[in-house]
Amino acid sequence: MENNTTNESVGQENLNSATPSTEIKYQKRTFPRKTRPASSGKTYAQKEKVAGEEGEKIAQPRKPYAPRTRTFNGRNGKGLEVMFFGGVGKVGDNITALKYGDEILVIDCGVGFAEPDMPGVDLVIPDMSWLKAHKNMIKGICITHAHEDHIGSLPYFLDDVKAPVYASKLSLALIEGKLREFPKIKMKGYPMNPGNAVQIGCFNVEFIHVNHSIAGAYALAITTPVGVVFVSGDFKIDFTPIAGDTTDLSRMGELGRKGVLLMLCESTNIERPGMSMSESVVGETLAEIFEQCKTNRIIITSFASNVHRVQQIMDLARRFNRKVAFSGRSMINTMELAMKIGEIKFDRKQIVDFDKIDKYADNEILILGTGSQGQEHTTLDRMVKGEIPNLRIGTNDTVIFSSSPVPGNEKSVTNIINQLILLGAKVIYDDLRDVHASGHAYQGEFMIVHKLIKPRFFMPMHGEVKHLKYHEQFAIKMGVKPQNIVVPHVGSVVEVTQNSIRELKDVEAGEKIVDGRTIYDIDNSVVRDRLQLAEDGICVVVLGVNPNTGKLINGPELIPRGFIYPNEISDIVREAKQVVIDAMANNEPKPDWGEIKATVRKVLTNLFFKRTRRKPMIIPIILEV
Repeated sequence: MENNTTNESVGQENLNSATPSTEIKYQKRTFPRKTRPASSGKTYAQKEKVAGEEGEKIAQPRKPYAPRTRTFNGRNGKGLEVMFFGGVGKVGDNITALKYGDEILVIDCGVGFAEPDMPGVDLVIPDMSWLKAHKNMIKGICITHAHEDHIGSLPYFLDDVKAPVYASKLSLALIEGKLREFPKIKMKGYPMNPGNAVQIGCFNVEFIHVNHSIAGAYALAITTPVGVVFVSGDFKIDFTPIAGDTTDLSRMGELGRKGVLLMLCESTNIERPGMSMSESVVGETLAEIFEQCKTNRIIITSFASNVHRVQQIMDLARRFNRKVAFSGRSMINTMELAMKIGEIKFDRKQIVDFDKIDKYADNEILILGTGSQGQEHTTLDRMVKGEIPNLRIGTNDTVIFSSSPVPGNEKSVTNIINQLILLGAKVIYDDLRDVHASGHAYQGEFMIVHKLIKPRFFMPMHGEVKHLKYHEQFAIKMGVKPQNIVVPHVGSVVEVTQNSIRELKDVEAGEKIVDGRTIYDIDNSVVRDRLQLAEDGICVVVLGVNPNTGKLINGPELIPRGFIYPNEISDIVREAKQVVIDAMANNEPKPDWGEIKATVRKVLTNLFFKRTRRKPMIIPIILEV
């Protein structure tokens, strides 16, 4: 999921100058390695022969895929605690922790999405207070993939927690780009390739390749002192992916045969039957549209993080001789970083500066940007509003929404589609053509993974309550015993041993809001005031009062906003002035200003509610005269 921001333009020079300001220490190999004696020059067979003659035994060479493990002998005699600080009961805020003894492994650290009752709020992040209070126990952070709902809270976590971060090369690059806005944060990042295993405290973590709507996505096989925990991350099974391999089902089968104690599995599309569509189908559909729209100007909006989708679009632009103008800061930044690490490849001569798009004929240009969720101030939003001088939407434009609405954004997306159609553009979206493929598994794919992993215990995650409960029933059909399943909520602590699973006392958890750069409690007074202003309006009351006698000398003057319609305003204001005059008629000499303000608020609140069914914010201002 993507959090797109304001529009910027990019030319070839932008893509050549991706210089990170955040220091990330990359190391190709950081895993503990046993010291080996110098080679004798003998082959393994020769060594075995010599050792056999001397009565010694030589260990078999390690299989390249086998993760390293350590023997714990039931350290502390406790079970593994799985702690949920987000990602359950709603979409977003994904962050989970595994705790054994005095060691903690954190998995993902994402943001949520502001609800309609949070006006002006930039981000919603998990309440990570408990983890920060136990930061000395945190041995590492593993990132499954680089969508905002899995990495967006890292800047607000790493400012206090100095644990290393393990993730794919692309994920680290995108985190690096995010941390440019937080120059004081220094992160130790370790790039992980598919099949890599790393020892993080008492946890041995293996990174397993999965398909998703962003490159560099992993499932995790975590060997703990009590058994193997499989974390699916967000995944799908794409048998014809655009780049790389399909989801590593072979390794999942190996894990299942050896025995998986617990599976934590995403649940986003658990209600959808069948198999999800392959990303290659999207490319075929887009090719058909390009062929049908040879004389049109083409505008495509998509998630910036879907690098494989962008690669297909860039290949089509080259095939149909179109220059490409990127728009939207997140799109520009992602392309810079993806090109830098070689995750996306195209001729830089294809790119033109957005400010120069009017220099090209409609059939020579492709505009690729953000705004697929109907967000304000994005390029697409500004196009619709006519705020871009060199771009006017018209009948020769084809606009493609190569995305699907994030839950909660459906209305915004529908509104912007309607506005584009009214301007004369041809609009193509997911309901009309196969221009978007979900990055999340459908029931057929969940069935495959459940059958391969065969977990003893199971917990659904990454979904709303209805998704988690549906996944619980699905897991039972797949052979998991009902008593071996726990449906978690935010704050859940679930203890798992080799033979049992049980819920413990909840941990402190919840959500915080980010307003600007400051973090607040979700129920803070500023947001409540904004809600009251948005729903009920405001009324300022100016009073001139003699401080000695308490008599009203001037006023009251009323300035109502947002709750009285023009045809009613004169009558209501006249009545409101009179109730204030009547309320102040009996003021004592040298009155208490606080009591006067409280009285004014009370009488006006009663009147306004009686007349308008609204309770506006009332602000009395007393002037001493």
